[in-house]
Amino acid sequence: MLRRASMLLARRPILAARARPFSTDLPAAPSADATFTEAWTKVIPNMDPPKTPLSFMQPRPPTPSSIPSKLTVNFVLPYASELATKEVDMVIVPATTGQMGVLPGHVATIAELKPGVLSVHEGSEVTKYFVSSGFVFIHANSFADIIAVEAVPLDRLDVNLVQKGLAEFTSKLSSATTDLEKAEAQIGIDVHSALNSALTG
Repeated sequence: MLRRASMLLARRPILAARARPFSTDLPAAPSADATFTEAWTKVIPNMDPPKTPLSFMQPRPPTPSSIPSKLTVNFVLPYASELATKEVDMVIVPATTGQMGVLPGHVATIAELKPGVLSVHEGSEVTKYFVSSGFVFIHANSFADIIAVEAVPLDRLDVNLVQKGLAEFTSKLSSATTDLEKAEAQIGIDVHSALNSALTG
């Protein structure tokens, strides 16, 4: 029994060497889709093939051998880019599983965001945003991509309007008759409750 266990343990490094890369790792250089380009040229020879999303992305640097001192953050909304390749010390995101702190060298992770406060720490400065929802993609090379549906700097929110909105959605929930009205009111309550706790707590 012990001989078999020691043989299995001795083979473990071989298995680790064959491990698949994380899905968040991008190749250092984008690979062109030669098959698509060739097929396009056969069908429509007088028109350039369309560009794929990969052709607009800059290749990520490879994963460093040692942990970098800074985390590089991209924070984007559907209509704007709040932070583009900004080097920071730490980011705290409101994940659905709880508050998640991201430092340089964090393990590759994908997390869904819930309504809450996103904090960007750079030295002694802390910038706070309220995000409604979205995703965070943490890459093994100390890059983090934060994609939010909506985000507002915390200092631009009015606590009185937030409390008024919370009261309105609470009243809508109590008078709702259909499942759709109840769901819409509950979403409004969840967002306004998160806004209220971000401003008052």
